[in-house]
Amino acid sequence: MKGQKNRFRSVVSLVNTRLSVKTAAIVIASSTLISALLGIFRDRWLNSMYYDTYPAGLDAYTAAFTVPDFLFFIITSGALAVTFIPVFNQRLVAGNKKSAWELSGSILNFLAILCLIASIFIMVFADPLVRYVVAPGLNESAMALAINMMRVIAINPFLFAIATVLSSMQQAVGRFVFYAVAPALYNVGIIIGILVFTNGINIFGIQLFEGGIMGVALGVVLGAILQLVTSIIGLVGLGFEYEFKIHWRNQGFRSILKVLPLRSVDQGIDYVTSIMNTNLASRMGEQSIRAFQQASSLHSMPVNLIGVAISTAFFPRLSEEAGLGDESAYRDTLRSAYRTIIWISLPVAIVALFIRGYVVNFIKNGGDPKIASVLAAFVIAIFCQSLYHIVARGYYAKQNTRVPLIISIIAFVVQFACAIGFSILNLGPEGLAYAASISALFEVAVLAVCQNRDMHRQLFDSEFWIVMGKILLASVFTGAVAYIMTKLLPLRAVDNSFLTTFPKFLVITAVTGVFYLVICSILRIEEVKPVVQKINDMLFKNIKHQ
Repeated sequence: MKGQKNRFRSVVSLVNTRLSVKTAAIVIASSTLISALLGIFRDRWLNSMYYDTYPAGLDAYTAAFTVPDFLFFIITSGALAVTFIPVFNQRLVAGNKKSAWELSGSILNFLAILCLIASIFIMVFADPLVRYVVAPGLNESAMALAINMMRVIAINPFLFAIATVLSSMQQAVGRFVFYAVAPALYNVGIIIGILVFTNGINIFGIQLFEGGIMGVALGVVLGAILQLVTSIIGLVGLGFEYEFKIHWRNQGFRSILKVLPLRSVDQGIDYVTSIMNTNLASRMGEQSIRAFQQASSLHSMPVNLIGVAISTAFFPRLSEEAGLGDESAYRDTLRSAYRTIIWISLPVAIVALFIRGYVVNFIKNGGDPKIASVLAAFVIAIFCQSLYHIVARGYYAKQNTRVPLIISIIAFVVQFACAIGFSILNLGPEGLAYAASISALFEVAVLAVCQNRDMHRQLFDSEFWIVMGKILLASVFTGAVAYIMTKLLPLRAVDNSFLTTFPKFLVITAVTGVFYLVICSILRIEEVKPVVQKINDMLFKNIKHQ
């Protein structure tokens, strides 16, 4: 038994080796891709079971997430990652592990208690929250279902809070594997709920649960538990010394408490927007909540694969350089991150406009015109929100949460006004997506301008703008190729399964991807060189050895 335990610790320690920025980005992007694929199958199975046969129930399920997600994110999620890591890193770099463990343990206990209170609050007040805040447009049966589902899902903020603190500790020291794998297991739990729990839960002849769409909510809780267990395993070998105590006098803990509220409000604005969108969509008829959520989820995939993955990998280095006061290195790293994300996200956003029908086919047999139409309205948001993650982290690395917060509040007002206006004009859920795109463009543009000004206009030099022009040109031509390919390989009425749609999608994306790499090489865009070199190494490795 002891030998097995030692082997387990050895394997975990090997996996937890500190990764370089490039490797970390690859690991995060790969796991995000796996999670996204699991999410596609999750949504495909769920939509096939309920989208056409029980749309009100699926709207209720979608609405049930809003308040638990809102309270978790406003208290913990993004706020913790960008406020905790720089302070935690400072103590580790200084060799003060005692203070680092006190800090992490205090944050863990503090946020777990807050989120436990939030979970209890949701359970008690689920009825008025759904009835008057989240989805007043649902019919009575759907509203009752949403209330019960919200009470089941309410435990998630507490479970997620613990998992997020543990993952942030691993991220801070360059351990990205378990941090990256955990979200995928969350989707595994939901899939189990869809495929197993909806049929009922029977143990030794005792019927514990009758089945139905409520089983999906149970799968959501299972997914949160799996994510927590994975985060705990990732701590092996870190040396974390946990105490069930809050060290109120720890300077790092107190400094985080000072900036955490601002970042939490900033993060919360995104989820206030989600509640607003759900509220408005509930008044637009059945399937509107689900159609908007599905399109929003699809547009988030490239944002997470590109913006979140790359900015997360760059953030520890930005924090370290900012902490050392090395402005030149910090500026160069930030500029490099800007260029990398723009180089990838701009063509992806343009191509997404033309292949949206193929993508929607992945999550709904035969596709759905409403989801595809909403996704088209999200195209600008794909690019802007991908870029936002590194723009914002540029501020957070310097522990500046004030500027992003102010701009986020203004951007929320812009989105709110646009959403209300477009709803009055009866643009449907598409109007909500247009409002999100306009707001995202405004927010990232203002933040980038302010960031450049703070760096004495040295962030965006002349070379940067020349490269941006080349990337834009290459992206436009790539979009034209994508359009031509969709005409050569169009979706037909018989393409109502994953197996008939995916080959066409694969050919279209492969051709447009190769074309983009070729035109970037012709234009001598630096970002393409390591990719081309990697492809050459893979293709001609055997030839070189002969």
